[in-house]
Amino acid sequence: MKTLLVTGGAGFIGANFVLQAVRQGNRVINLDKLTYAGNLSTLSSIGADTRHVFVQGDIGDRTLCRRLLAEHRPDAVVNFAAESHVDRSIDGPAAFVETNVVGTLGLLECTRDYWRELEGQARESFRFLHVSTDEVYGSLGAEGKFKETTAYAPNSPYSASKAASDHLVRAFHHTYGLPTVTTNCSNNYGPYQFPEKLIPLIIQKALAGEPLPVYGDGLNIRDWLYVGDHCSAIQRVLEAGRIGETYNVGGNAERENITVVKTICALIDTRRPLASGHERESLITFVKDRPGHDRRYAIDSSKLQDELGWRPSQTFESGIELTVDWYLSNHSWTDRVLDGSYRMERLGV
Repeated sequence: MKTLLVTGGAGFIGANFVLQAVRQGNRVINLDKLTYAGNLSTLSSIGADTRHVFVQGDIGDRTLCRRLLAEHRPDAVVNFAAESHVDRSIDGPAAFVETNVVGTLGLLECTRDYWRELEGQARESFRFLHVSTDEVYGSLGAEGKFKETTAYAPNSPYSASKAASDHLVRAFHHTYGLPTVTTNCSNNYGPYQFPEKLIPLIIQKALAGEPLPVYGDGLNIRDWLYVGDHCSAIQRVLEAGRIGETYNVGGNAERENITVVKTICALIDTRRPLASGHERESLITFVKDRPGHDRRYAIDSSKLQDELGWRPSQTFESGIELTVDWYLSNHSWTDRVLDGSYRMERLGV
């Protein structure tokens, strides 16, 4: 059993990782600030499991981070903590710099000091894994894919802040020897995703029979990665990734946004037909594009696949079906997010 300090473990990807890690027998110290995207009900299935210790706090709180490291003696730190919604970064970039850059710096400094005090096998096997995004690479043309060697060209305040945190992680390895690894993933989807993101947003609006907003012409392309596959990739990098290296994680599933929306419509139509008999595709409404909207992302994950033997277990078709069925079967989780009551759960109300 390993002990992992996971930051941002009440968010979408972080919580899925925590659930997977605990079920695999690991002990997880889960540090999350519980901003709007942090949802403790996601972790309710392991609420009574003593292998999961939840701590509400900020990665920028150095006193807290030092205490958790000294008290729990983790074998690895896995850093998911981040502000991550592009639209919110356009409206308020300062919060993204504070968490993604300043907060990551504080966590790195605390982890470096902790690692320096380790001895023997504990020091040799320790890892700091930083979870990042393909958005740091900017936008692709019609051809090619992002590789680990692709030059950074972030186009939003969110991706710029993540690029800065990536560089800090790299610097702490090369300057101090901290045993870091970084993963840059494509667009995740799956259970427990906050409903401001495209796929859960479209699912909820389609169920309600509301207009389905699609930015611009809907032809922006993303490489879609099922969240469970992303979590298994992180586990594999923790186990066998080379220190100081970056690994791209992709789903091999490029789709235009409009295709994603139409796929969701068709799946829900077969499961919950509208009383009117109309197809939900008729609800698609094109809206003004957001500023700096990257046209295409695509991940080359051959390094991860060739070196570490990881492969995505889900195609886009199988993953999106699993996702739609999860939201249909877990509407109470989404309802608590939409009405805000999930925020009261953290207060015990």
